[in-house]
Amino acid sequence: MQVVCITGWVGEIILNKRQRQQKILSLIRGKPVGTQEGLRSLLERSGVPATQSSVSRDLEELGIVKYRGRYTLPHSNGNAVRGLLSLDHAGESLVIARTEPGLASAVAVEIDGAAIPEIVGTIAGEDTIFIAVAEQKAQRLAMKKIWELFEK
Repeated sequence: MQVVCITGWVGEIILNKRQRQQKILSLIRGKPVGTQEGLRSLLERSGVPATQSSVSRDLEELGIVKYRGRYTLPHSNGNAVRGLLSLDHAGESLVIARTEPGLASAVAVEIDGAAIPEIVGTIAGEDTIFIAVAEQKAQRLAMKKIWELFEK
């Protein structure tokens, strides 16, 4: 049995990852990007090879969040709009809120306290909130009102 040791690859992979992550930060700061595929395509056009799975991992590692349909860095004060990171549609009558770890309950309490008429109720975990709305057409309005509540 022959053992072959390959050197240099690990350093090259790490360098490529760092370059890709720096380019992702640059692209997101420079223009609105709304999908991972769109971001991957921009990376490729910039000469930085990427797969959807590598882009997904990079977004997670960099702490990049989706806000109002586009990727952005969390607010620099660390609160990311008082704990709220993102809102996304899920099915016909559900909105999913992502929060800073440990803040889902506090964010849900604030949402419940606002008595937004389109919202039927909330269930909070560690960093995720399921927000039930009365009907599909209420999703967008509920999301708008939640963002307005947290931007005050």
